[in-house]
Amino acid sequence: MQLLQTVTVKQVLTEKSKKELHQSYHQKKVILQKECDQLRFEMKKLERTKKFPPASLKTHFEKEINNRKEKIKLIDFQIEQLHLLPLGSEIKEQEVQAIVDVKEGDDWEKLSNEKMIIIKDGIIIEIR
Repeated sequence: MQLLQTVTVKQVLTEKSKKELHQSYHQKKVILQKECDQLRFEMKKLERTKKFPPASLKTHFEKEINNRKEKIKLIDFQIEQLHLLPLGSEIKEQEVQAIVDVKEGDDWEKLSNEKMIIIKDGIIIEIR
């Protein structure tokens, strides 16, 4: 019998990976800031058409802008934490699904333990 099991992929923090993560966070932050600017522009554009009630229009757009601002705050926090982490730290990158063969007589405790793949600069260095 085969089962699906979640496997955690962790990345070992190196100078290279730290720089790449920082760039990734920065790019996400820039995109969110551009979305906020675009939403403000669209709101003003729709206000001039006078097809929608100004109060509900403003409420809707402010909600969307605030959602993005919260995401920006989260990214700022992640950048701050990234600077505090020492090189060699393991950061959870993602989770993937793996197929595990199970047969009678297998040790369930051993099979059900959390599985991990450790990568360093894009190369698998360990499977736990």
